[in-house]
Amino acid sequence: MKAHDGMYIRGEWRPAAGTGTIAVVNPADEQIIAEVPAGTAQDVDAAVRAARDAFPGWAATPPAERAARIAALRDAMVARKDEIAETVTAELGTPIGLSQVVHANLPISVAGSFAELAGTYAFEEKAGNSTVLLEPVGVVGAITPWNYPLHQIVAKVAPALAAGCTVVLKPAEDTPLVAQLFAECVHEAGLPAGVFNLVTGLGAVAGQALAAHEGVDLVSFTGSTAVGRQIGATAGAAVKRVALELGGKSANVILPSADLAKAVKVGVANVMSNSGQTCSAWTRMLVHTDQYDEAVELARAAVAKYAAGDPHDPASRLGPVVSAKQRERVRGYIDQGVAAGARLVAGGSEAPHPAGYYVAPTVFADVTPEMTIAQEEIFGPVISMLRYADEDDALRIANGTVYGLAGAVWAGDEAEAVAFARRMETGQVDINGGRFNPLAPFGGYKQSGVGRELGTHGLAEYLQTKSLQF
Repeated sequence: MKAHDGMYIRGEWRPAAGTGTIAVVNPADEQIIAEVPAGTAQDVDAAVRAARDAFPGWAATPPAERAARIAALRDAMVARKDEIAETVTAELGTPIGLSQVVHANLPISVAGSFAELAGTYAFEEKAGNSTVLLEPVGVVGAITPWNYPLHQIVAKVAPALAAGCTVVLKPAEDTPLVAQLFAECVHEAGLPAGVFNLVTGLGAVAGQALAAHEGVDLVSFTGSTAVGRQIGATAGAAVKRVALELGGKSANVILPSADLAKAVKVGVANVMSNSGQTCSAWTRMLVHTDQYDEAVELARAAVAKYAAGDPHDPASRLGPVVSAKQRERVRGYIDQGVAAGARLVAGGSEAPHPAGYYVAPTVFADVTPEMTIAQEEIFGPVISMLRYADEDDALRIANGTVYGLAGAVWAGDEAEAVAFARRMETGQVDINGGRFNPLAPFGGYKQSGVGRELGTHGLAEYLQTKSLQF
């Protein structure tokens, strides 16, 4: 793991325009492990101009050749997957096992899926007396978050490249090292100079400059709803395309016929994974009033197995949150829950370790739908358990937030679960613990965003339509 002191622009590492730097901190021990350049509007402009210059050639590259380059990029990541896992653990704090299985392997899988799609997708189709062409949008400004740092990069860059777009990436300032490692993989894969460019920097400076740049045709952003609104407004003023994957407050609905013990156990695991820093995490557990007390005890027992500790210790199942700022945010929500009258079943706001940005795995019972902890995205290892009277009541609670990103339904009969899921106002629902599918579209309803990622739907975000009439 090494840090570059420049930006990756036009196929090479170049000195930053300014002298500012960003310290990268290991959240497990609070030690600075690297510094990267704090990009400016000048750096962003150089990267966008490089992407603009490279666009005609890449757009004209046959899809099969684009597919081959994306496959080479996947292979470069495969060769360095152990380094990827170690880098993510160092700058995000995730247990090394999770970094290996999810943070390294998932982006590889996603890149492979787009390598295949690039070679098989129908970029031209017939419609009556017309030929419909699906063409690349142009230059993409990709702004990615820190919670799944490499996955979120690949989920934007791979489909953009498959579509024939060129890219300028501004990764999260908390996790820039794996983004630099990705740029090295791009270089190793032999992508033409300027097709992919990387500028590290602060969101308020480099991110804003990228979103506002007149040379960017589409902005793809993943992050908070508040920042997404700003980016949407900036892009809208310029009549620029946007793809926004924003916040979530997903419901885990356990119907009376479900296997209660399994549903609670898997629900707890879903939230504790990545220390709760998952926008699609099922942070609201909805249980029928007749089973509520039993579910609370099951959740208490399940959470007790999530030992927080050194990410390289095999016994640790919960790492720190990413930063001191995030730790204080999560603790603040826990204190709000207590103040609002929710019953603390496990955890709390007291630090479980003297060093590192750790938050104790926390479960609240007796949570009511209007409480802040049931409405706002906490982004930490915190579960709110709510009771419902009947299915209509459960649906009202599940749909009763401004978000609609994901969710889960459990029932003894799959058809029963599907019937309930169809009424949920959310973009993705897991049925009885359904597995993640990198080919399925991912994205939200309501204030959880605009557009979709992954699979053919994710590729379509980077295409525009032209009709030829005959």
